[in-house]
This record gives sequence, C-alpha cells and structure tokens, in this order.
Amino acid sequence: MKLKGQTAIVTGASNGIGAQTALLLSQQGANVVLVDSVSCEATLQAIQSFSGKAVYLECLGEVRDKEFVNAAMARASDTFGELHILVNNMCICSTHNENQSSVDEWELEAETNAQATSLFIRGVSPYMMEQKYGRIINISSISSFGGERTFTASKDSISKLTKQTAKELSEYGITCNSVAPISMTKLDEATIHQTGTATSIAEAVLYFASSESNYTTGQILKVDGGFCIESPN
Repeated sequence: MKLKGQTAIVTGASNGIGAQTALLLSQQGANVVLVDSVSCEATLQAIQSFSGKAVYLECLGEVRDKEFVNAAMARASDTFGELHILVNNMCICSTHNENQSSVDEWELEAETNAQATSLFIRGVSPYMMEQKYGRIINISSISSFGGERTFTASKDSISKLTKQTAKELSEYGITCNSVAPISMTKLDEATIHQTGTATSIAEAVLYFASSESNYTTGQILKVDGGFCIESPN
C-alpha cells in the first residue's frame, strides 16, 4: 500500500470525485479525514465495506469559515498526529448562463472554489512545515483554460495558487500540484471517446499524494481525455 500510516484530508468528500478519492486513499492505507458541509455517510459506508479496519474521521461544517477549517485541522491532528496529504476538492459550479451570472453567484463560487482552497492550505501548512513533509493536491478544472466565466475565474485562481504554494513551501519538503478534470459537458469533445470517471481523477490524485511524485511540484495535470490537445502546426 502506497500510503500506509499516512493521514489524508479530503474536502468535498460526500460524493463524486471527493468520495472516490477518499475511498482510493483509504484503500492505499491512509487514515482519511472526510470534510464537507453535508453528511459523508455514503463515503463512510464505501470505505467500511472495503475494509472494516479502515480508519477515518468526519468533519462537517462551513468550508469557507476560517474557524471551522482550523478546528478541523486541529481535530485531525489530535486524532492521527501528523497530517501528510490535503486534497482540496470542494467546489460548486453555477448552472446559469455565464452572461446571466449574478454578483451573488460570482461571490459564492469564488468563496467556495478559491477561498476555501486557500483556507485549507493555510490551515494545514503549519503542521506540514513542522514535520518537513506534505502533499497538497488541488482539484482545478480544464475550464481554467477557457469555459464558464464564473467557474473559470475561480478555478484559474486555484491553478495560480497551486504554483504559488509550490514555490513558497518547497523548502519544507511540501509539494503542491493540481488535477484538472474535464467538465462532464465537454465529454463529447474529448479525443479519447470514453466516459471519464471520478476514479480516473482519484488515480491522478494518488500519484501526487504518493512518493512517486517526490520530484514533481507546481504542476497542473489535465485529466481530460485529450480535450486540451492543440492541433499541430
């Protein structure tokens, strides 16, 4: 198992990419801390069904609230000791037309997709800096390379934050990378004509979380079925 004895914090763990990532990291031996604003019961059941001995902790609250984030980090540390991996997956995307996005929608997406990511990085960094080790993986989107206006803006800031964090924390043995999945609305335009799954994203996260990526930081890995391939000249 690639992550035996390590502790991984996964935000947005109640469903989708977050749930699948938490399950995969648990299968690889990690203690998992499930963070979300709603119950992660389905994820917990999936983890338990794989191994009745799996170790996990559920932290529910407002992911845009600094006090909650810091309290969640402290609770995870009190429970497991060192905190090795952070997966920032919590996000929302407005279903409205980009030209009709209200100020409230802009603010909600920015706070959830970018501010929450920043808060969790700042919350976990002191623990990782003290132990001189850490793996931070942010879930971005290929939309940051062009797409829905509000979603693109918030996800683009995550890509920039990834690179900034990688530079600032590298001296402490901490890497920071990002996985950029394809939007479900773009699947028909991918080069690989098969449905991308949450498992595909989780496996990319596992690479960045494991020792296999020791020499990789500040990178944006597109898991998009070839959607972003540029035509050769």
